[in-house]
Amino acid sequence: MNTPVDVTDLWTLGVIVGLTVVTVLSRAFFFISNRPWTLPEWAQRGLQYAPIAALAAVIAPEVLVANGAFVTTWQDARIFGAAAGVAFFVWRKGRGQAVLGTIVAGMAVYLPLHIGLGW
Repeated sequence: MNTPVDVTDLWTLGVIVGLTVVTVLSRAFFFISNRPWTLPEWAQRGLQYAPIAALAAVIAPEVLVANGAFVTTWQDARIFGAAAGVAFFVWRKGRGQAVLGTIVAGMAVYLPLHIGLGW
């Protein structure tokens, strides 16, 4: 027995195909042209801050919010771990293995406070 095709299935398939086309065209746009293409200076300067902005957008809510509300106590291991990570990054001035060192320094402070003291 054949069952009729559900409209939702056709809609979902159409959305998937449409998104695929948009993705392929937007990513291949730079390869279509024969001449070299460069970003304007202001865009290049702005893109230098994109990684740190994305990192802050991911980490800030995790450090500052617990159970849907802002952290109101200083006995939170996440605050001290984040502070240690920031201090390490500032100390290294972003050179060398600063990102890896930031993670290691932050976790070296966070884990003893979280596991040892139960913060």
